[in-house]
Amino acid sequence: MTTFLAFGEARDGELRNLSFETIAAAKQIDENAEVVGVVLADQNTENLANDMIQYGADRAVVVEHDDLKEYTSDAYTQAAMAVIEEEDPDGIVMGHTSAGKDLSPRLANKLDSGLVSDITNVDGGEFVRPIYSGKAFEKKTVKDGLTFVTIRPNNIPPFEKDENRSGDVNTLEVDIKDIRTIIKDVVRKASEGVDLSEANIIVAGGRGVKSEEGFEPLYELADELGAAVGASRGACDAGYCDYSLQIGQTGKVVTPDLYIAVGISGAIQHLAGMSNSKVIVAINKDAEANIFNVADYGIVGDLFDVVPKLTEEIKAL
Repeated sequence: MTTFLAFGEARDGELRNLSFETIAAAKQIDENAEVVGVVLADQNTENLANDMIQYGADRAVVVEHDDLKEYTSDAYTQAAMAVIEEEDPDGIVMGHTSAGKDLSPRLANKLDSGLVSDITNVDGGEFVRPIYSGKAFEKKTVKDGLTFVTIRPNNIPPFEKDENRSGDVNTLEVDIKDIRTIIKDVVRKASEGVDLSEANIIVAGGRGVKSEEGFEPLYELADELGAAVGASRGACDAGYCDYSLQIGQTGKVVTPDLYIAVGISGAIQHLAGMSNSKVIVAINKDAEANIFNVADYGIVGDLFDVVPKLTEEIKAL
C-alpha cells in the first residue's frame, strides 16, 4: 500500500479548510493509498489531528513545538523533514499558500524530488495546473520517484466530516535548532471574518468605488452573503483599502463559487487572480469594460445604485 502525507495548516489554534482539501487530493491521486494527516503546531495538536482523521485521513502524525507558533522556514522545514523521514511516503500533498509556496520547494530540494505546484485538479493520474496567468492549463504526470504536489485552495472539495471516524495519532518529538528567524510580533491587516483565499463568495471592488467610503456598500453586501471582501490592485494603489485585500497576479489568487466584481474594469492582471471562479457577476457602468468578457452575468449600471438594491433584495430573501 502506498502512503501519502497530507499536510494541514494551522492558524490561531484551528486548521484552515485547505488542510482537509489536501486529504481529498491525496485520495484523488491514489484512492487506495493510506493518507496520513500531518499537523505542525505549537498547541492543540491532538484535537487538530483528530479533525484531520474525521475529514478522511487514516491516521495522523503531529509535531508540537513552541517554535511552530508562527511560520518560519527553518522551524517548519526541520519539523516537516522529521515527519517525512519517519514515514518515508510515496507522495506529499500541501496547500499552495504563502507558507506552502515557501516550504514545498525547500523540502523538494532536500528530498531531491520534483514538485508539481499550484494544481487545481487531478485528472486520471495527471495534474492540471494553470499557466500564463490562467489563460491556459497544462497537465503534468509524475513518472518516477516521489509524487509531491501543492494544491490551489478552494478547488478540490474536501470530504464530509465524519465525527465517528477514528485513527491512530502519533506524536513525533523533534529537536528544532539553529533558528535564524524569530517572530517577535504579528500585526494582521487582513479583515476580520471570512478568509479571502478560502471564501466561497467574494465581493471585490475596483477603482469604480471611488473612495474608502465607497467600499461600505460592498461590506454590507458581503455581510448578507457571508462573503469575503476583496479588491483590485487599482483600488489598493488608490488607498481605498489595504493591500491584504488585493486579488490578482501580484495579489491573492482565488477560486470562489461566486465572485462579484464591483467597479472593476477587468485588467488582465486582475483576471489572472479570479478568472477561474465558478460564477462571475460583474457590476460596472461601462458596458465596454473587459470584465464583462469573462462574466457569467453582467449588470450595466452605477454600483452605488445597484449594490444597495441587491443587498436589499438579498435581505428580503
